Amino acid sequence: MTLGKEEKTPAVTEDGGYLPGTHPDLPPPSSVHGPVHWIKVNLFGSVVDTALTLLAVYFLYSALTFLVGWMFINAAFTGESRNDCRAVADGACWAFIGNRLSLFIYGFYPEPERWRVDLSFVLLILAIVPVLYEDMPQRGKALTYSCLYPLIAAWLLVGGFGLEKVSTDQFGGLMLNVVIGVTGIAFSLPIGIVLALGRQSQLPIVRILCVSFIEIIRGVPLITLLFVAAVMLSYFVPPGTNFDLLVRMLIMVTLFASGYMAEVIRGGLQAIPNGQYEAADAMGLKYWQSMRLVVLPQALKISIPGIVNTFIALYKDTTLVIVIGRLDILGIGNSSLADTKWQGLSTEVYIFVALFFFFSCFSMSRYSLWLEKKLHTGH
Repeated sequence: MTLGKEEKTPAVTEDGGYLPGTHPDLPPPSSVHGPVHWIKVNLFGSVVDTALTLLAVYFLYSALTFLVGWMFINAAFTGESRNDCRAVADGACWAFIGNRLSLFIYGFYPEPERWRVDLSFVLLILAIVPVLYEDMPQRGKALTYSCLYPLIAAWLLVGGFGLEKVSTDQFGGLMLNVVIGVTGIAFSLPIGIVLALGRQSQLPIVRILCVSFIEIIRGVPLITLLFVAAVMLSYFVPPGTNFDLLVRMLIMVTLFASGYMAEVIRGGLQAIPNGQYEAADAMGLKYWQSMRLVVLPQALKISIPGIVNTFIALYKDTTLVIVIGRLDILGIGNSSLADTKWQGLSTEVYIFVALFFFFSCFSMSRYSLWLEKKLHTGH
């Protein structure tokens, strides 16, 4: 027996038609629904719309034709100098990127030790997987490894305990961007959560300290904090103390991102109805239990877009280290242009760097959208 609305069988007349009220439901015609209708209404709905659409298509076709020709068809992919590229083709000289690719990736890291950078990157992927995918088997044990990864990576990259030591002054290129970005992302989230909770604390001293820190950090540009890390912090340590510049940069970048992260999470906390707090109290949960089990999971779910946006902004801001003498992927490109063999190829450098950051940030934004859909954020 089937429950619910009973389906009617269409009654067919002798001439092959249908009796009134028994005609089957059919999809709407394409003229009033679907992509054809959308194109007709939005792109060719009037004379002005049609003219603008054709003009846009013309400019888009012209731009794509030029870009494809310059970047691929008329480009040179081999050569030892700019003159070699121009002798082959008059398009982009990607031979420059290929010639300096190892420098773009590893910076000045010693070539015999670059396997350590490769291994650190592979271990980073393994550490990220349990963080991103909650359905992973044995996720609890894998998260323990994820928490220990920063120590493992620091040991691999810097050395010691059986590995040859490498000065952080030799860090550069893509490797430097990833080190700064991953460190800032990994540590700014928990610090931001603590600051957001502290800002809403009932203890005046805790609230004042958190508010002061957040407002000071958000009111100062990152480039200023990097200058402070590079120049001024050395005056606040005992004489003769070697406070590594990279460590100072990592601290400042993390603190900077934490201030913005705290405000993002505070917005999520304020969106939680008071009934959730009251329900946690009614269940006899203590403050930290209610935060961990009831409030924070909902607040973080609501804050996903803002959190990922902060991560993306932080990752792009890693290029600012060039102002204090550290050569990241952009700095390596600019310094390579000083070579007389490759002068005049700044366009190729900036396109290469832009594409790298675009694909990295686009991947983070796509994951954010996938996670929002999975958690039904906003419903």
